[in-house]
Amino acid sequence: MTTSVEPENSVPQDQSRLSLGTDAARQLATTTKTVPQMQGISSRWLLRVLPWVQVSAGTYRVNRRLTYTVGDGRVEFISTGAEVRVIPPELGELPLLRGYEDQQVLEALADAFVQREYAAGDTLVEAGQPADQVFLIAHGKLTKTGRGPYGDEAVLGTLADGDYFGERVPLEPDGTWGFTVRAVTRCTVLALPRAAFQEVADRSESLRAHVTDVSSRPTPPANKRGEADIAITSGHSGEPVIPGTYVEYELRPREYELSVAQTVLRVHTRVADLYNEPMNQLEQQLRLTVEALRERQEHEMINNREFGLLHNAAMSQRIHTRSGPPTPDDLDELLARRRKTQYLLAHPRTIAAFGRECNKRGLYPKNIEVLGSSVRAWRGIPLLPCNKIPVSETGTSSIIAMRTGEENQGVVGLHQTGIPDEYQPSLNVRFMGINEQAVASYLVSAYYSAAVLVPDALGVLEDVEIGR
Repeated sequence: MTTSVEPENSVPQDQSRLSLGTDAARQLATTTKTVPQMQGISSRWLLRVLPWVQVSAGTYRVNRRLTYTVGDGRVEFISTGAEVRVIPPELGELPLLRGYEDQQVLEALADAFVQREYAAGDTLVEAGQPADQVFLIAHGKLTKTGRGPYGDEAVLGTLADGDYFGERVPLEPDGTWGFTVRAVTRCTVLALPRAAFQEVADRSESLRAHVTDVSSRPTPPANKRGEADIAITSGHSGEPVIPGTYVEYELRPREYELSVAQTVLRVHTRVADLYNEPMNQLEQQLRLTVEALRERQEHEMINNREFGLLHNAAMSQRIHTRSGPPTPDDLDELLARRRKTQYLLAHPRTIAAFGRECNKRGLYPKNIEVLGSSVRAWRGIPLLPCNKIPVSETGTSSIIAMRTGEENQGVVGLHQTGIPDEYQPSLNVRFMGINEQAVASYLVSAYYSAAVLVPDALGVLEDVEIGR
């Protein structure tokens, strides 16, 4: 057994120290400390840049000019294993079948579609060839090309999940394709031959009557945005008859109701009574709770299916990338869809992917200052990070472009200030009482929504690949 021997000249520790030790001194000192920190706080750019409109009655109505619907929605599908089938009522998204409601006939048409698979580079239809099929895109990406004014091949657009083409084939027996469609990725499409459509029509008097009505129905005069035209004459001389007119409004304008995010904050009275120095416990609990509510508010304003920006962009304002990653060309096309784009929002990983594409081309976009912060910009428009924009499991995301403000017919945030027990604008804290366990409860509520005043105020670049 080993025994330690203390040196003869050693002095006991308490006798050698000449001043008070730090361990003992800390018992009488108040440490320098921070307020409670929270890692989940983000920049919340959307909440910062949106103009907020006071909604006194809790409802915001967006009145617009009458717009003629031309069936520009997307078609949805169901799949069983590798088999894909169009949902019969979704065929009403096709202009030819808009307003047709005979479920049995729609089911027969859905059954008549033939599923086809194409590899990247395959040609589905070629310009000049007979147009004899209606195509629905179930999955994949395709390019639509045609001849430009100087004979060169020009890209007319990109087609992806839910899109369609050839919708007027049943009305034009001798028609030819005016464009070429090629697969960019592996694609699954459903094709309806004209002969199959005609076979169903031969058995259904209601379908024949509907097709006849659509083909003979005059197209209402409209501007390039689809709004009911306003008759105006100009450049005339003499005494011509000047047309009379009026501006037609939508009969059922959309109304936005304020949404709410709520939680109940509980604080034991013993904590509030005894441990409020040097920091007020209730104030710190409230501060972190409000931060969490604001994070949820921004998430809902991006992703909510009723009023979220990703779900409220018009189909005509949704575009796809040409090659997958977000290139300068893609952002240029997104900007070209609207006047006066003021902000771009993207997930930080998407912004990094865009930076890589710029580096490949030797482009180095400059930063600009927004609300005191330096952010990346493209064409002078700030590209703001927003981690609420989802990234899919396959590494795809979206980029949002928007114009803001009522004076610009843009996107606006909705809230109501002056509510009872208001703690922040449109957010209140209401005392709910103390239970038998001496726990005090506070109801914390945030009221908000978002509205798109005209369709071209908001655009989305979809299916952006950020993993390359």
